[in-house]
Amino acid sequence: MSKTGLEPRRAAVHLLDRILGEEPRLLSELLAGGALDHLAPEDRARAQRLTLETLRGLERADRLLQKHLKKYPPLTVRNALRLGTVELCHGAAAHGVVNAMVTLVSRHRKLGHLKGLTNAVLRKVAAEGPEAWATLRAPRLPKWLRAPLVQAWGGEALAAMEAAHFAGAPLDLSAKGSAEEVAEMTGGTLLPTGSVRVSGNVQVSALPGYEAGAWWVQDAAAALPVQILAPQPGESVLDLCAAPGGKTLQLAAAGVRVTALDDSAQRMVRVKENLARTGLSAELVVADARKSTGSFDAVLLDAPCSATGTIRRHPDLPFAKDGSDFGALIALQTELLDHAWARVRPGGRLLFCTCSLLPDEGEVQIEEALERHTDMRIDRDALDRPGVEPDWITQEGGLRLRPDYWPERGGMDGFYMALLRKEG
Repeated sequence: MSKTGLEPRRAAVHLLDRILGEEPRLLSELLAGGALDHLAPEDRARAQRLTLETLRGLERADRLLQKHLKKYPPLTVRNALRLGTVELCHGAAAHGVVNAMVTLVSRHRKLGHLKGLTNAVLRKVAAEGPEAWATLRAPRLPKWLRAPLVQAWGGEALAAMEAAHFAGAPLDLSAKGSAEEVAEMTGGTLLPTGSVRVSGNVQVSALPGYEAGAWWVQDAAAALPVQILAPQPGESVLDLCAAPGGKTLQLAAAGVRVTALDDSAQRMVRVKENLARTGLSAELVVADARKSTGSFDAVLLDAPCSATGTIRRHPDLPFAKDGSDFGALIALQTELLDHAWARVRPGGRLLFCTCSLLPDEGEVQIEEALERHTDMRIDRDALDRPGVEPDWITQEGGLRLRPDYWPERGGMDGFYMALLRKEG
């Protein structure tokens, strides 16, 4: 573990360079590629936390920095200043933050001459920043994403979502057995929907029950699709686009015969590891979901989407994406939904869901699917679950979740889901 905190800060600046650079990358891609593998677990967790906090507060940091900069320095120095500003405004000791950032810049082969600028700017921020920070608005989403979300939900609702994004997300757990026991062992809070919420900065692998496989990490919103599907012991269930596997674990824990399919071998490794840790079993298949075969009692399709519902956990998304893939994703969802419907036996059911805030990836998909398939009907009664509020149920009979829901509890991911039953 780094005693000075320099290594996790250096790693965080490197991640910011990649996420905010000319060829933006998602943080998840960088982590999967081993960007933090050289660090000890504690430093890895800190580097990731610093990166996420800086991205969430980027607009505020830039507002504070612009008054002290005549022109923007190169990206690496700018990101060091941003990181330092966020740390200072979150209450970190000025001496440690300023020294670390000056050292980091001074050791850069091409940018070392800017250590004086780094020192001067961060000292000014240390003096004025923390007080000014609290007066600034919650950072806004970029225009490419803000426009369609204002159109869908209105300006007031979007402002509440942006406040939820800025607040970040606590850690939610799904229990293999008793949720009450998991809440007690982890010091968490039992949510109305049955998930356990743990607050504060925690190292997941150090929490009680991790090694024993008593729980897995899964946002409370992401845990609802399987609850609404209501799998029964002995049923055959196809879990399409299964990675990272939270829903697969829920299905396996319910005693069903699970076939989990995903086209990413790398992501399926994590599913296999979590099944082993929890002592649960499922058949894992690496393949294109559109080429799956067979007939099942139930199918769960968590379709690839814009992931705009997960920004409170993934604040890199608005910076690493630009919305240019929306059209292709929507077309893919339609194709996958039709294929998944063909895998449902007569009398069976399909749970369709996306972690998106865009109606085109949720409500509209289901409205159009109901028009295409004469043997499909939507099951509103399935949404009558503990913790599900009537206002969340949509006109066509699906469930719409948003980050600004449960503000007093810490919010939830944005999601859409609907249960579809096949006649026969």
